[in-house]
Amino acid sequence: FISGKFYIIYQNTLKLRQPFLKLKPVLLFICILEKHSLSYIYTAFSKPVDLPGLHEFTAMGLLDNRMIDYYDSDHQIKVPKEDWMEQHLEPEYWEKGTQSRKSKQQWFKVNIDILMKRMRQNNTDTHVLQWMHGCEGETQSDGTMKFVRGMDMYNYDGNDFLSFDDNNQVWIAPIHAAEETKRKWDEVQVLKEYTKGYLEKEEQLLKASPPEVHVFARKAIIEKNTIFTCLATGFYPKEITLWIKRNGRVLTKEDGVHSDGVLPNHDGTFQRRDYVEILKSDVAAYTCEIALTTIPLVQVSALFLCNAFVNHLCTLFKYKCHVY
Repeated sequence: FISGKFYIIYQNTLKLRQPFLKLKPVLLFICILEKHSLSYIYTAFSKPVDLPGLHEFTAMGLLDNRMIDYYDSDHQIKVPKEDWMEQHLEPEYWEKGTQSRKSKQQWFKVNIDILMKRMRQNNTDTHVLQWMHGCEGETQSDGTMKFVRGMDMYNYDGNDFLSFDDNNQVWIAPIHAAEETKRKWDEVQVLKEYTKGYLEKEEQLLKASPPEVHVFARKAIIEKNTIFTCLATGFYPKEITLWIKRNGRVLTKEDGVHSDGVLPNHDGTFQRRDYVEILKSDVAAYTCEIALTTIPLVQVSALFLCNAFVNHLCTLFKYKCHVY
């Protein structure tokens, strides 16, 4: 929950070469306990800010600290910031979300005025009120998500103002100016029960699709050679490990392995391509092996195992997949 920090997301579009052969790898999923978070941050200024990129009111949703939706007082429409959000949620969701954001915009305007009067502040200076609420969940061994804790807190002019203790169902006021609000809200049992229930329901986080893996051959400059290539695409976050193996031994840069590194796709996911130049006459088993430790929001390790063998007679690759 950070005051005064705004995010700009740049997206690059990459055109991929079509592989000679697209495989459907067998996935081995191994669940790992991992925490994930979903949060919403609302920021309101006491008056319009005449600075580029800043709005009198903004609201954004963050999944694992990555922006997934956005609203501001100038455009007044809630929009997705990830393709998978737009694809999996109906237009009605965005329409209702827009109306909710408009209501909150008015709520913030009223309550900033109340706080300024309570603190005897005038309208000469610009004041900021922020609200952050959300939850943390932890993946279990069976792939389900377990609620860990909820978060509901307010910040005024960069200082903590009010927060909800979901264990004891009471509001915490770290400063004197927040004590009046704490007393009022603590007396409303329905509000406390609603806040606790809402935070726990937020653990139902959205899931993403696993990546695609392509193994293919490309022509080399030297006629007797060919280039064995492994491409993983469509994964997020970008943490990934990729190996090319020859008869089970990991090949390194010293063996001629090259990597393009992790690059962004146009939809916010990532890709990585590694390749090595080998003899067409080599009959060894070449394996493309990829380990992913984070796929939102189910934490898995996935091994894609596909071996490529060179045929002496036609000098073309044959593909064979093994299940482990």
